[in-house]
Amino acid sequence: MNNRLRELREQQGWSQGELALQLEVSRQTINALETGKYDPSLPLAFRIARLFSLRIEDVFLPDAG
Repeated sequence: MNNRLRELREQQGWSQGELALQLEVSRQTINALETGKYDPSLPLAFRIARLFSLRIEDVFLPDAG
């Protein structure tokens, strides 16, 4: 699943570590999400969307094809 997490995080001027603290996950989890190696659980996806005041669909994009 593709996502806009890196773009959104950088717009806020946050490091991966800072975002991880806010979401109560590890920095490694943020890295794995940003690189597409890990898809978040539904509760985590909601927390991410809520943090950026967006809908889940505005953060996470289904893979094309």
